[in-house]
Amino acid sequence: MLERSAEFLALQSKHLRLPAEGEASRLGLVSWVKYSRLQKEFLKAKQAYLEAHRAQMEPNLGFIWDGKGGNKNAALTVFRHADSASVVQGLVGANPKTAVLLSYQLLERIYYLLVAGFDVYGYLGHQLDSRLYMDFLRMEGEFNFLVLLPKEMREKERDFWYRDAHESVKEYVYGSRIQFEYDSGIAYRTDDPKSELFALLRQRLSGALNTAYDLGEEPDAELRTQLDALSRVRGRALVWLPEVAFVAVTDEAGADIREDRVYTLIHDNGFSNIASLMNQDARRLPDEDGLSVTRGFVGAYPNALYRVERSSLPDFVAGIAALTSEQDYQRFADRFAVRRTNPDFWRHSDQLHRASDARAPVEAGLFDYNRLENR
Repeated sequence: MLERSAEFLALQSKHLRLPAEGEASRLGLVSWVKYSRLQKEFLKAKQAYLEAHRAQMEPNLGFIWDGKGGNKNAALTVFRHADSASVVQGLVGANPKTAVLLSYQLLERIYYLLVAGFDVYGYLGHQLDSRLYMDFLRMEGEFNFLVLLPKEMREKERDFWYRDAHESVKEYVYGSRIQFEYDSGIAYRTDDPKSELFALLRQRLSGALNTAYDLGEEPDAELRTQLDALSRVRGRALVWLPEVAFVAVTDEAGADIREDRVYTLIHDNGFSNIASLMNQDARRLPDEDGLSVTRGFVGAYPNALYRVERSSLPDFVAGIAALTSEQDYQRFADRFAVRRTNPDFWRHSDQLHRASDARAPVEAGLFDYNRLENR
């Protein structure tokens, strides 16, 4: 495989230089031109290598590291919030719109870009360069995923991911910059290869997948049914919801929070594309908004805290599905939200932290309420 070719990577080292190697540009456009030129040369060489070794490199499920049957980092789900992000182990929630397949060299470059070489206190130019460069790494990972699909599906899927994006951006994912004009080695049997691929990945990674966040693992069938209905809510009603909310389901009013009855609602914002840092509101597609519902806690910056009696859970689900205005949300929050102004706020917060500590004794920490809304 290409990633095992030390000779190939050594020859391409001049095209794999990271922003931390030199002084950052104070103009994002200058940086983008510089990195795009390096990436063009690397993609050109990568395609030539793939063409020359296509007999030994037929894309198939064998490309996917299975975590040796137990390493839960084999599959990660990234949730992108408005001003933060969360990464959790496993394939959590519904099938995602986009996916990346990380080779070792990509993983290594991401590590040196965002960890070893990233200056948290550096000036804006350094941070902007890192963000721009990460776009190219993400797009290369997207290419790696796309080649697992049937060849006639690849550009169509790319175009869906990058609707309204400039053609020059799309070409870095799959097109004139790099493509693989040979079919996948996966024998697809349905007319929805992407969904089928995710199902095959779940089988391939079954021994390593972390299922702790999955609603399917909820032992209470009645709760599972209600929460599953909530996860299927789609469209403009969700515009009024915050990005991340913790939901505690109690048996009765005033009851203590149980560690196994806390869930996270994640607002999945619809976009035509996220190819640019600027003017994201113009690319919003509210009709494509969705909701991921997980067991436990996902995220360190909750925007809302909800407390729902079990008997009121159907009303909670129906209330979200029926939102049409900020006033609707305020009435919903009056009933279910635990706002900062609630006299019971800190008792509720303490119980959430105890539940978090019980669920994940090693990873748990204090939640940051700086972004908590008081709507």
